[in-house]
Amino acid sequence: MPFLSRISLPPLQDGSYLQQIPSLSNGLALELKTNVTFFVGENGSGKSTLLEGIAEQCGFSLRGGNRNHNKNTGHRFEGYESALAGHIGLGWTPKRITEGFFMRAESFFSFASYIDELAVDDNRILRAYGGRSLHEQSHGESFLSLFNNQFEAGIYILDEPEAALSPARILAFMSVIHQLDKSGRAQFLIATHSPMLICYPGATIYQFDEDGVRETSYQDTEHYSLTKSFLDNPGLYLRHLL
Repeated sequence: MPFLSRISLPPLQDGSYLQQIPSLSNGLALELKTNVTFFVGENGSGKSTLLEGIAEQCGFSLRGGNRNHNKNTGHRFEGYESALAGHIGLGWTPKRITEGFFMRAESFFSFASYIDELAVDDNRILRAYGGRSLHEQSHGESFLSLFNNQFEAGIYILDEPEAALSPARILAFMSVIHQLDKSGRAQFLIATHSPMLICYPGATIYQFDEDGVRETSYQDTEHYSLTKSFLDNPGLYLRHLL
């Protein structure tokens, strides 16, 4: 049973850019029924915006990391960095948890630099990331070092984790998800464009588009159908495009 079982958002009437995101502007009520949930949709559809708001509500820094990496919990900080975080309601079963990690592919370089800065004073911190600097590993290796060494128990909120992974490494990442999913110790919320990743068995998939947010199957996502159609007949697409 997932720790985070419900995500709610009232209709947005604050005059901000959030009202221009169709999937979010009218509010939503999502039930999380499985330990692995995917958010899919085109760029700008709102999936990453929602993920950021959830992450900050959980106490994670928007720059990535666990609660210990969140500098905004310190003296005199009030409010949220994310425009959406203050509007979101989270329902927990049986109680709120504080362990976990937020990772966004686009800011992972900055997070790796932050870990290196901490390691200057205490090199032992690198043990939690495979024993060496994340910058000394390839992009894909550093992602898997994070997944294999940091992910143990809690809620893991990941924004496009496939960005640096080869197809083989995506399969390795799915194995990590499976081990923690079946243990009952972890929950994953993942925004992704990967047609491979969303095939993870038993996952819940929410589609973000102009009509709002709705549950779907991987076969019915454009990510899957377009990729499959292209690979079945790339020449047809390339003749049209080129």
